Amino acid sequence: QVQLVESGGGLVQAGGSLRLSCAASGRTFSSTAMGWFRQAPGKEREFVAAINWNGGSTYYADSVKGRFTISRDNAKNTVYLQMNSLKPEDTAVYYCAARSGPYEPPLPYRYVYTYWGQGTQVTVSS
Repeated sequence: QVQLVESGGGLVQAGGSLRLSCAASGRTFSSTAMGWFRQAPGKEREFVAAINWNGGSTYYADSVKGRFTISRDNAKNTVYLQMNSLKPEDTAVYYCAARSGPYEPPLPYRYVYTYWGQGTQVTVSS
């Protein structure tokens, strides 16, 4: 069982930055692929970024490429999402997600992630 707790959301002006954190419990974190997803009101939950077990491979949605960076610190059981040059369309609830098995690839599909956090709100004002 893995529990995920996101933090770091808030209100920021367009062009600003935020760093989200996702603290994970469980001994398997260091071998688990992690992802960030987001859901805006009235929209489907969409992929944002993903990272493999050791941080050697990362993937991004086209809409955030070049602005967002996903990283992880396995010693702290934490994955991060650094968000720069934020836009109003980035406004959403951001969710951290974990795959269930060791050394699985970090895919951009919701259905491959077993564990989810409760989400943290990010609001970007224009």
